[in-house]
Amino acid sequence: MKCLALFALFLLLSAFTSYLPSATAEFVYDKDGNKLENKGFYYILDANLGGGGIEGAATGNETCPLTVVQSLNELHSGLPILISSLTFVRFISEERMLRLEFVGVPAPCAPSPLWTVVKGLPEGRQAVKLAGYENTVKGWFEIRKLVGQHYKLVFCARDTDACESIGVHVDENGKRVLVLTVDDPLHVVFKKINTWDA
Repeated sequence: MKCLALFALFLLLSAFTSYLPSATAEFVYDKDGNKLENKGFYYILDANLGGGGIEGAATGNETCPLTVVQSLNELHSGLPILISSLTFVRFISEERMLRLEFVGVPAPCAPSPLWTVVKGLPEGRQAVKLAGYENTVKGWFEIRKLVGQHYKLVFCARDTDACESIGVHVDENGKRVLVLTVDDPLHVVFKKINTWDA
């Protein structure tokens, strides 16, 4: 019985540590060169100025802004985003399991400000939406470095442990919807929000 309990504990610890970032994972830095803070508020901006910051919008037949999109205005910072780790740390490192959520989304419209990924959409792509949407994929987000202070967001599905980059798909109405992509990630930088000027 003691051996069985120890074996169960070993399996539990193995499962937990398999989701921790690798020992070589580096910290993520904002555009001012500071480490991203756990539970910090940031704008996520296009690193290459192909568009503006990240915000919510209504797409398809939605009557509320339930879809996560990139602003069409290059000068718009988007909505404030709370970046938080699923484990207790002071700073965010690459490949760490994260929750991303908008700050200040009206509750009657969106059941939750948390980001998730939704499958089975008419456009045939898995899109980033707000939690509470049907056909959500269970998983978490991560930040991974591209070059310099350019990063990409990825989504990792819990059932398969497969992670896919997040890119932009321009829908039939010209909205820049965040979707899972294999080879065309959106390059982003992070801008710390020190005061509520949004």
